[in-house]
Amino acid sequence: MFGYVRPFREELKVRELEAYEAMYCGLCAAMGRRHGFVARMFLNYDFTFLAMLLAPKEDRPSTGYCRCPANPLRKKCACTAGAGLEAAADESVILSYWKLRDTVEDEGFWKGLGARVLSVLLRRGYRRAASSRPGFDAAARGCLEELRALELAGSPSLDRTADTFARLLQAAAPDSGDEVRDRAVGQLLYHVGRWIYLTDAWDDLGEDLASGSYNPIHARFEGREREEAEYLRTTLRHSLNLAVSAFSLVDFGGWGPVIENILYLGLPAVEELVFRGEWAGVKKRPAHAGFIPRQ
Repeated sequence: MFGYVRPFREELKVRELEAYEAMYCGLCAAMGRRHGFVARMFLNYDFTFLAMLLAPKEDRPSTGYCRCPANPLRKKCACTAGAGLEAAADESVILSYWKLRDTVEDEGFWKGLGARVLSVLLRRGYRRAASSRPGFDAAARGCLEELRALELAGSPSLDRTADTFARLLQAAAPDSGDEVRDRAVGQLLYHVGRWIYLTDAWDDLGEDLASGSYNPIHARFEGREREEAEYLRTTLRHSLNLAVSAFSLVDFGGWGPVIENILYLGLPAVEELVFRGEWAGVKKRPAHAGFIPRQ
């Protein structure tokens, strides 16, 4: 998965950082409880963000303690299960499974062997998640098939390819019955999804050029990628501005400051690191580590 949607930890208050880490651990525990230990291998920062968007509006999250599989001797503070956390856990497993299957289709037998094995291990958890979230499962499958068709055709359109992934992430927000909130959260996820897709395309540009794989930025600019970097950053900023506008329409309670930190500070910091070519080193840091772009 991607893992670009992170907070700028150095600017979070202590209680906000504790709440974020509790949500991260709560999502891990929910994935394991609902879909088995293998599902925990696909714990993702991006779906921790989704879990916060879907969490109930409360001043402080409800928490408990659970065993951490990375350190079984130590209990971790984790958000307790709720509808939002369960939805994020299910959808994380569904998207992980279909991304693995997409990799199997794209790569040869040996190169795609790892993804094939992981998809088999995750299949039982995926089936449980898909039975709970059939709408998102259909959306994920349909959007990834559409995206694959665009890639096979060598589509030079940044908008069409990015829109396909953005609609996939937009579908991750279940209907809450509050029309205004649902529309705002859907738009927030749409524009964050668009930002993720294009940021990932730039991040993978060098590797894709070396391997001859499809990359929408290369297909669009055909050798002028570096010259057009500022154009791409302009469209990324536009997506973030629209995500921020949607955020401002919803009261997220105690999660608001953390979500705000991610949109205003975390995503721009990640983008800066990606365009500097420094992201590869930062993303390998442990989950508790922060990141500060070099000035």
